[in-house]
Amino acid sequence: MQKIIEQNDVVGIKYEVKEAKTGDVVDSNKDGEILKFIIGKGQIIPGLEKQLVGKKQDDRADILVEAKEAYGEYNAEAEQLVPIEQFGGIELEIGMPLYGQSEDGQTVAVRVKDLTDTTVLVDYNHPLAGKDLMFSVEIVKVREASEDEILSGQIKSDNDGCCGTGCGCH
Repeated sequence: MQKIIEQNDVVGIKYEVKEAKTGDVVDSNKDGEILKFIIGKGQIIPGLEKQLVGKKQDDRADILVEAKEAYGEYNAEAEQLVPIEQFGGIELEIGMPLYGQSEDGQTVAVRVKDLTDTTVLVDYNHPLAGKDLMFSVEIVKVREASEDEILSGQIKSDNDGCCGTGCGCH
């Protein structure tokens, strides 16, 4: 019998995610490494995590995650008009991602939403804010997390008891 996903389980998935409204693919790992995370540690968007609980290894599912349970609703107050001189001659384009530092030293990602000869409208919202997402998911692995994994939030090993080559666990 396959293990049912519950709190503190290590889960590995293959997925494709689309904007629900347009059907545009925004991310996928179907041809790459599986995405591994621990249920209950906030390592993936809340709406997807909630809907994976109760499923089991080898399940496939199409899961609709509303914006509020994904990257949040779009917040118009998270836009800021900035003088173009502050960008020091960077060739700006609408949609271009930019990275800077917040007052507390954290890296902040913004996008250029609009620009004129004198100003740049930057958007602090996540690019998928305000968008419902449709995940096509295949659950590849499910196992209980070790006590150390639960405490640290870091996945240390896989089903075979080794975390990969060169990790010192051989």
